[in-house]
Formats: sequence, structure tokens, C-alpha cells
Amino acid sequence: MSDGKITRALLSVSDKTGLPELGAALARHGVELVSTGGTAKALREAGLAVRDVSDLTGFPEMMDGRVKTLHPMVHGGLLAVRDDPAHQQAMAEHGIATIDLVVVNLYPFRETVAKGASRDEVIENIDIGGPSMVRSAAKNHAFVAIVTDPADYAAIVAEMDASGGATALDTRRRLAAKAFAATAAYDAAISGWFSGFDQGEAFPARRVMASTLVSTLRYGENPHQLAALYAADSAAARGIAQAEQVQGKELSYNNYNDANAALELVAEFRDGPPTVVIVKHANPCGVATADTLADAYRAALACDSVSAFGGIIAANRTLDGATAEAMAAIFTEVVVAPDADAEARAVFARKKNLRLLLTGELPDPQRMGLLTTIIAGGSLVQQRDFGRIAREDLKVVTRRAPTLDELEDCVFAWTVAKHVKSNAIVYAKGGATAGIGAGQMNRLESARIAAWKAKDAADKAGWAESRTVGSAVASDAFFPFADGLLAAVEAGATAVIQPGGSIRDDEVIAAADEAGLAMLFTGMRHFRH
Repeated sequence: MSDGKITRALLSVSDKTGLPELGAALARHGVELVSTGGTAKALREAGLAVRDVSDLTGFPEMMDGRVKTLHPMVHGGLLAVRDDPAHQQAMAEHGIATIDLVVVNLYPFRETVAKGASRDEVIENIDIGGPSMVRSAAKNHAFVAIVTDPADYAAIVAEMDASGGATALDTRRRLAAKAFAATAAYDAAISGWFSGFDQGEAFPARRVMASTLVSTLRYGENPHQLAALYAADSAAARGIAQAEQVQGKELSYNNYNDANAALELVAEFRDGPPTVVIVKHANPCGVATADTLADAYRAALACDSVSAFGGIIAANRTLDGATAEAMAAIFTEVVVAPDADAEARAVFARKKNLRLLLTGELPDPQRMGLLTTIIAGGSLVQQRDFGRIAREDLKVVTRRAPTLDELEDCVFAWTVAKHVKSNAIVYAKGGATAGIGAGQMNRLESARIAAWKAKDAADKAGWAESRTVGSAVASDAFFPFADGLLAAVEAGATAVIQPGGSIRDDEVIAAADEAGLAMLFTGMRHFRH
């Protein structure tokens, strides 16, 4: 087993961050620096002595740099088992010198794809020699240290300073694990690009995804479950995983899950008027639009002030002081918004446990992407539900067409229903939810629960009547029977929006006509199990 002493290092990096400082530290320990192309140039410009890899291999870099480190003089020096007599003999016979440290970060493949480069440029940014060296060094970590992340430079230098120029086996094992993860993620990005962008396959024969640990969490949904937050290496949009936490204690698994639900829903209104969403247990319990965020919050809160206690709030605008004051009046776990002004931050700062998350932007609700659900022995993968109905796509199926106000409320209720657990029923009036029924085993019960909650809200607020009176009601899937519709009629709804498509559509339409309702079919459902 090696004592970890570093006498020769091979450096070949695309990201030159911290390279001169690392090179200087290695040189201070008498390490011979071997390098390639631009890395060698950067080290020489820093005043360091560097040996070209072509001098080590006896072959020049060729084929536009495609071939430079793929050589026995490199990989023999990396893979040789130092205490194996046969390996020692092979090294002596072929003049192969050991390499004790490899510093490599790979061609910027993801960045090249992200900037919309041509296919030829993307292909040229598939690193071959780099991953080969990384894997060789990582495999032989008993003797070789492999560094793939500039963030590790300082720790390596500190360890060498403390040990007279050596690395510990535990360090090399940790670095090897990180290195194999780095090449796996790199290959995942390449395979994903080939199958998706280049070949147009939505579901390739082998699907590989990569993500990076953001933080471990205190526990999962329950205290006996371990949990962590990962960010997708190729995220389609910035979201909760990338949000800045301005204040408050550590977020829990449930906080993240609920905050994401709130963000996804409020993003539906990112180009609309000021909108506030309140979520509890991943379901909205109040949503409203208004002329100001503060008014939108008060209208959303009025829908279900009981459930809102200890909930998650999301806004589609920069938070101001007046809105923050209103939100801070009751206990709230998390507030999510694109930004918050100084006054709002000062208000929230008085609530030490409240978590304030700023996303900088709202994700595009119509972005492409895949959702994965883990099941026993495998996973279910589907496209994101980015479906959206244009008003011209709506079909009036009753004798009476909706008024302009009813149409507005139908569209609003339908947008919210998309984010409510099935079976979902949403009553809305005047740009605010009046009652929400979620997650029931039948649609009739969802309609009744939503109406009951709306009546309870009216009683608490001292209103003369429930806001379901004169409201529009949205159903995420068709009414299989007329009973769910009749429950909405009983609650006072005057307009209905639903997908349609039931074998009993005629029965449901007849019931709506008899009650004088206007009903719209969308032709699209929004199940969310």
C-alpha cells in the first residue's frame, strides 16, 4: 500500500479556477507537473515549470487534441499496482513512471449544449481522454489521488502541508467515489442528449439521470425516514432546489415538497396579475388574484384560514412590506417568491423561524420535462402535465353560454384544479377560490367537501352567504354521474368547467340545463394522484 507521497502530478482541466495556486502548492512540495495544452500554458504563465504530456509519452498531441493522453505511458503510470512485482517489472521494462495525482475536470459538455451550440460543436465537447484518466486514477486509488472538483484543491493542499506532501488513503477513497460519480453524471448528460435531442427518443431503452446533493435533511416525511435534497444536473428551470433561503431554520422534507407545490401553482400565473397561493400538505387551500399582492393574500386566506395556519405561501411578484405584514400575522412555515424588497425582508426578519425562499424567477409552467414515480421494482416515467387550454378551445355544451365573469372564473378554477389532488373540485368567484375539495375517492364527496369548506369560511368571516353562490366550479376529470354536478348546483354554482368524455355526458348536460347552468368542456383532464 502506498504512503500517499505525491512526486508526479498530471493536470488537465477545462475549468482553470484555482489552477495557478494549486500548481504553486504542488511545486512547493517538489512535485513534478505534467500537463496538456491550455492547462500547461496557464501553469507556465503562472511561472511554474511544466513537463508536456507529449514529452512523457513520446508522441505529440494529434488530431486536434483528440489524442494526447490515451497512451500506456499515462495509463500505465496511473494503473500500476506499486507493490506488485510483475507491475514493477513491466514499468521498468517499458520506462513507465508513476503518476501519483491526477487533476482533471472535463470538457464543458452541458454548458455547450445549454448555449445552443451546433451538433458538431457538441460532439467535440465530449471528453474522452479526461474520463479515461479519471477512471484509471480512481480505480487505482490505493496509490493515486484523483481530483475532479476545484473545490477540493484547498483540502488537498492542506493535507499535503500537514503530512509532508502525502495524501491519506481515506482521502483517496473519498475522491475516487466522487470521481466515479462525476464521470457517471457526465456520461448521463451525453446519453441523455443523444437519446433525447439527437435521436428524439422520449423514453430510451436505458434512462440515466444525474443529480447533485444540495443538503441532507433532518428526516423525511416522518422522523424515522432519512432524507436529502438533490438538484438535477440539467434542471429544466430554476426552482425550489435552487432558491436562496434568506432566513429561517432548516427546511424539512415536507417543507420542500409543499413549497414546490406552491411554486408550481403560482407559476401558472407568472404573466398574470398579482397572485398568491397558500398550500397545505401539497394541496392549495387558497388561491387568489387581485390588484395588489396584499389583497390577493387576504382573498386567498379567506378561502380556508384554518388550513392556512402553518402553511406555505407563494407569490408571483416581488414581496412588499404591506404584503409581508399581512402574511406575518399568522404562523406560516415558508414564503416563496421571486424576490422581496427591503421592507418585506425586515418584516419577515421579526419571524425568526419563518423560512423565506427567493427563486429569482418563476419556472415556465409549460416547460418540457419528465416526472418519475418510484414503484416496487422500478419506476413510472411520464411527461410533465404542461397542458393548457386556450379559451377558443373551450366548448359550450349547455343551452346557456357563460357570462364573461363566469368564463373568467371557470378558467381560474380550472387552472387551480390542475394542481389539486384528484378527485379535485374547485369553486371560484371573482378571481379567488371559494372552496377546494381534494383527494377524495369519489367526485361527489369532493364537491360536498369543497362546498362545506366554503360555507365554513363564510361563517368565520361573517359573510351573508357562501362564496360558492354565483361561483364557477371546475372538475379535474369528467363527472361520471350527475350527482357531483347537482352538489355544485346545491352550493350555488352557476357555471361549470370539466373535461367531458363520460358515457353519461348527456345526463350531466341535461342536469346542468335544468338547473340553468352554463357548462364548458375542455377535452383535457388534469389528474394528479
